[in-house]
Amino acid sequence: MSQHILILAGDGIGPEIMAAAEKVLNRVNDKFALDFTWSHGLLGGSAIDAHGVPLPDVTLDAAKKADAVLLGAVGGPKWDAIERSIRPERGLLKIRSELNLFANLRPAILYPQLADASSLKPEIVAGLDILIVRELTGGIYFGQPRGIRVLENGEKQGFNTDVYSESEIKRIAKVAFDMAALRGGKVCSIDKANVLEVTELWKQTVTDLAAAEYPEIKLSHMYVDNAAMQLVKNPKQFDVLVTGNLFGDILSDEAAMLTGSIGMLPSASLDANGKGMYEPCHGSAPDIAGQDLANPLATILSVAMMLRYTFKQEDAAKAIETAVGVVLDQGLRTGDIMSAGMTKIGTQAMGEAVLKALG
Repeated sequence: MSQHILILAGDGIGPEIMAAAEKVLNRVNDKFALDFTWSHGLLGGSAIDAHGVPLPDVTLDAAKKADAVLLGAVGGPKWDAIERSIRPERGLLKIRSELNLFANLRPAILYPQLADASSLKPEIVAGLDILIVRELTGGIYFGQPRGIRVLENGEKQGFNTDVYSESEIKRIAKVAFDMAALRGGKVCSIDKANVLEVTELWKQTVTDLAAAEYPEIKLSHMYVDNAAMQLVKNPKQFDVLVTGNLFGDILSDEAAMLTGSIGMLPSASLDANGKGMYEPCHGSAPDIAGQDLANPLATILSVAMMLRYTFKQEDAAKAIETAVGVVLDQGLRTGDIMSAGMTKIGTQAMGEAVLKALG
């Protein structure tokens, strides 16, 4: 039975990196007889230009009908001055919420060929393989009330609400524990329970769930400020980290840079049934858009994550990941991962190199 993918290239470098990823998707679709179909839609700034809103109804309807969504990147200075409620990033938040994509998986894996690209010493990051599980549809990014108000003295005050229910905490913790069972069997839950009641509930709920349903998983807890420090000091102590929306947003970007380039890292955002939206961890990089400079590997690796988590096509996923390793072994690099003695190539050439390695 055919399965359908919605492709949203987005803004900035999105169309360039997506073009490379789509060629890889087409190759594995044929090579492994996957019977996938796909269509294209608009999200973010491109949707604002065409429809006046960052998430048009036609895109949302297509996303709900699709089995998976493959996203490039959204946003850019072109839309910074428009009303906040219709900026590109609001479309991204809305589609995550509308599809109930509550579990964000952000791997931080250091390819051995890129050990010198990290800003940390090789002995600290060599062999790094951690997974951050971030709650994506709750917390302070969605909590109410929120806004900017004027106080009695005439001063403006901004306010947001950080809120999590037990059911929200349990479902993201289950994802983390299930992932850890397939990996190293360790989960570190990140909170700020010493000062924030919402994360005090988080800590207790995760603890109770582990004791009741996951006794085989080794659970630890860490305050977010210490976790940020430990990721730089000794990142290989971690296996799976689980945390809320705000802390996860920050820590996952920090972990990404341990690998030397955020341009190498994919991500997955999943619902309760395994349907997901897959995207690179980097942004739209409008400063290099249209110049054949962007690294498409994170988007290509997002295709591999899509094949693994939504479509359960492990052989096809591994084939893509192996092809990326072959290309790196060949010394081919885009500018963000370039080092002495390597060969610098552009977006299109990197995509073609992966295709060749796929065979």
